[in-house]
Amino acid sequence: MRIALLFLMLIALVACPVVGSAQSSRTTESKSGGGSDIKDSWITSKTKMKLVGDKRTKARRIKVETEHGIVTLRGKVASGDERAAAEEVTKGVDGVKSVRNTIEVVPDMKRKTTDRKDDQITKTLRDRMEADAHLKDAGIKVRTDNGMVTLMGMVPNVQVRDRAADLARKIPGVRAVRNELQLKS
Repeated sequence: MRIALLFLMLIALVACPVVGSAQSSRTTESKSGGGSDIKDSWITSKTKMKLVGDKRTKARRIKVETEHGIVTLRGKVASGDERAAAEEVTKGVDGVKSVRNTIEVVPDMKRKTTDRKDDQITKTLRDRMEADAHLKDAGIKVRTDNGMVTLMGMVPNVQVRDRAADLARKIPGVRAVRNELQLKS
């Protein structure tokens, strides 16, 4: 029984592709159009590791998201130099097609106040979406950075996408809305 179990485990290991390398993720992507998640997660992980290793950036402040090889950097850093360094490091990662740097520069002395305001904006918007019959079950993710609201996720139609953005714009303290909501196909 144990030998049979070990044999099955060995077969499973041999049959599964290795996803830790760029080559294997590229192979998976090219064979089955759905492998971009593996490649994107590899790019995200590699980018985070490089940001941690770079002394110019405080990686814990930077969020990394990758979609189809396009990396989006989010968060708050203390200086423009740190923001530029994060973008430079990210551009040097194998597989990155382009970088969307949405990192906000917020001096350390203003960080606590800004974080509290951002948390309040996010909570207010989530509460309002929960009370709205059209947005309640839309599954929209909200992120606020220095008064900049980002809406993310998949929505059923343009009306829901626009309604969420309009609702966000009406909240006091919102400087701008980045609507990254995509339509379900």
